[in-house]
Amino acid sequence: MSDQATIEKGFERVLGLIGEAAGMDLRQSVDVTALREQFFNGGSLIDWILDHVEVPEKDFGSNLAEKLHLTWEEDPLVDTANADILKAACPPNIAIKHRALLLRAELGEGSVRPTMLEIAHYDPFSTIDRQLVRRAAGCPIKWVLSPRRKVLAGLQKFYGVGGDIFDDLLANRDWDSDEFSFKETVNVIDDEDEEASVVKFVNQILNEALKQRATDIHIEPMRNDLRVRYRVDGVLRRVPVPDNIAALQSSVIARVKLMAGLDIAEKRKPQDGRIALQVGGQPIDTRVATIPAIEGESISLRLLGQEKFTIDRLDMFGDLRKQIDEILSRPNGIVLVTGPTGCGKSTSLFCFLSALNSEDTKIVTIEDPVENRLEGAVQIAVKPEINLTFASGLRSILRGDPNVIMVGEIRDVETAEIAVQAALTGHLVFSTLHTNDSVGGITRLVDMGVEPFLIAASVRAFIAQRLVRRLCLECRVPGGDYSEEFLRSVGFPVHQAGRIYSVNPHGCDSCGHTGYRGRTAVYELFRVTEKVQELIVSGASKQDLQRQGMLDGFTNMRDYGWRKVIEGHTTIEEVVSSTELG
Repeated sequence: MSDQATIEKGFERVLGLIGEAAGMDLRQSVDVTALREQFFNGGSLIDWILDHVEVPEKDFGSNLAEKLHLTWEEDPLVDTANADILKAACPPNIAIKHRALLLRAELGEGSVRPTMLEIAHYDPFSTIDRQLVRRAAGCPIKWVLSPRRKVLAGLQKFYGVGGDIFDDLLANRDWDSDEFSFKETVNVIDDEDEEASVVKFVNQILNEALKQRATDIHIEPMRNDLRVRYRVDGVLRRVPVPDNIAALQSSVIARVKLMAGLDIAEKRKPQDGRIALQVGGQPIDTRVATIPAIEGESISLRLLGQEKFTIDRLDMFGDLRKQIDEILSRPNGIVLVTGPTGCGKSTSLFCFLSALNSEDTKIVTIEDPVENRLEGAVQIAVKPEINLTFASGLRSILRGDPNVIMVGEIRDVETAEIAVQAALTGHLVFSTLHTNDSVGGITRLVDMGVEPFLIAASVRAFIAQRLVRRLCLECRVPGGDYSEEFLRSVGFPVHQAGRIYSVNPHGCDSCGHTGYRGRTAVYELFRVTEKVQELIVSGASKQDLQRQGMLDGFTNMRDYGWRKVIEGHTTIEEVVSSTELG
């Protein structure tokens, strides 16, 4: 039998086994030509099936293991007590490249060299991969089948981001130089990038952050380590990286600074820069900030995708949305969004501006810095070094005949007074304030030195907000272990206790086993009605203003949050941790 005939026969046999395990006739269900091309080009048929065919991986994998007389291990667990032995048994670049997750090692008496390894993989037909792993390990191997996602996640957790290139990182490092030669075009992030090893390591950090939906990356030198953390859904998560990566911290930090156009030699002062990334054709604008610390420079990266801003993405309840629409329909006045840093104020503002963005409306913004792009709007970045501040920029904007103005933040009385004058002369003005709640915005403006009668005449509404984590819809759990006493103490409507959802403590693959996926906002809208205007002018207390707000239909953030809990969007714990009892 010819070699071609032998290969063809092997393909038919593998095709039959995969079809039986998947419970379907592949010739009737998939593009066999593409599958054949994958096989004859040395690609993985299992990868192709999992990527192109809707098949439950658990059932498919266990059926395949049974037909091939292999052990099926749905949750492959690494023997971390012998982690050093496992890592020494097979180099990280070999294990990761050939998707072999080392689980356990049998040791000879008095020896640290394994006499046998147990390794999980997901493709029993990848004979070349298995041979290369066997050759690198130098001992017999017991192969077990496991789900692809579990094998790949296990490899990353065990070896860390960049584990497959760590040997190259050490080999290629110039121990005496702080300058590195990299191409100018490496800001196009690609898994197949063949650039220098440090470049690949930084690219992997960025790629993995995007896969995990991170908004920020923190690279922080420590005494004997380099810590990498991602902020996902508002919570920091430490990312596993190769052991001894601290030896390369200056190389990694220099690479990021070079991408951001910063001065590599300057390590004593904070620096700010930007990186224009491109991932799979998608532009990602990245803000970079360095902080000189005692253990070395710490770097933070804020990942800003080119997002679509619409009111719908704010996920407001209908009654609040109706009030917001009515405020946006007004021709003039000030709308202030309040809250601490990172609560989504900028996102809300851009969603409001997007709703007003049209050919017959001129929108001008002044920001520090310009983070998001709004097509059709004139956007100005604050530059204090040339005296382009919020106040001076706002004066210039008023001479440009705008309809709508957005000021990134009202920080001083000068900016506040110019914003008031803009509103009184027929402009709709949006801005932000750092206050704990909506009513506190009035007190903050008065403390700045704005006359109460000007606040009453110009401000239309204060909108306070916070972000809470959204429950994972794939694994959330109905009910919760809450006593009636606890529910009353936090202000939850006890009669709605039967509609509570709780977080799954084990999570699922969809949410990264956290129980949460994404975030949603809780709001409170304080409208400046005629009665409220009278109270502001008379110098009424915050309590009196809140009391009048209640009569006008005001709902505080915590009560709004309870509606999110009852709808199954978030948990009691998230609302309690983010809001105050009204």
